[in-house]
Amino acid sequence: MKRLQFTKPCMNCIIHLLNSKQSVAANPVVAVVGEHIILPCHLEPAVDARSMAVEWTRPDLKPRLVLVWRAGQKLNLDDENPSYRGRTSLLTDKLKNGDISLKLFKVKLSDGGKYKCYVPTLNRDSSSMTVKGAVSSPVISLVEIDKDSETVVLQCESKGWYPEPELLWLDAEGKILSAGPTETVRGPDDLYTVSSRVTVEKRHSNNITCRVQQRNINHIRETQIKVTGDFFSPLNHNLCLNS
Repeated sequence: MKRLQFTKPCMNCIIHLLNSKQSVAANPVVAVVGEHIILPCHLEPAVDARSMAVEWTRPDLKPRLVLVWRAGQKLNLDDENPSYRGRTSLLTDKLKNGDISLKLFKVKLSDGGKYKCYVPTLNRDSSSMTVKGAVSSPVISLVEIDKDSETVVLQCESKGWYPEPELLWLDAEGKILSAGPTETVRGPDDLYTVSSRVTVEKRHSNNITCRVQQRNINHIRETQIKVTGDFFSPLNHNLCLNS
C-alpha cells in the first residue's frame, strides 16, 4: 500500500442556491495509498440531492472529469479521466441529506491534488486531499554490542513513506539523541525507506524510541526498546523489535 499528498489547502467556499449553501472541508483530507477515502462536500442546510446532477473534477488533469452523477446514478462517459474509472462513487444512502461527498476507492499516489465539487446552477467549490504512503512501523534491530564500554548500536528502519519523512531517536525523557545520518532511499514506486543508527549506553530503565514522522500532516509512527543488562548476556545474540 502507499500513501499520497495533496499540497494545496482546501478553499472553504460558500455557495448559495435559494436557501442552500455548498461547503467542503476546511483542511486537506489525508489518504492512504490502497485504501478508500471520502472527499467531503455538503449542501447546507440539508437538501435532498438524490435527483440533482453532481460533478467532481480535478482541474489539473486532462480530461478533468472524475465523476458525473445524473438521476441517481453514475454515468460512464468517454471524457471521464481513465485513471478514475471504476474507483469513484457518491454515498447513495446520504444524498437525501445533502451529502454529495466523493468516495474514492484504492487510492493511488497520483491521486494527490485539488478536487472540485460542482452542482449545476451553483458555482464550483473545492476539496483537497493529501495522500501519503502506507507506512510500516519502525523496526529496531541490534547491530553491535560493546561489552567493554557497555554500549549498544541500534538500527531503526521504516518503509513505505510519502512524502519523505524524518527519523529521530529519543531517550526516556523525550529528548533527541545524537545519532548517525539518516539514510533515505526512494523506491521505483516513489515511496521512501528511511534508516538510522544510534549508539546508546546501558542504563537503568534506558528506554529508547525511534520515531518517524511527517510534520506537515502530523503523521507519526514510533517503536520503543529498553536497553538493559540483558543486552550483554551471552545468550542475547539477535534482537528485532517493532510495534
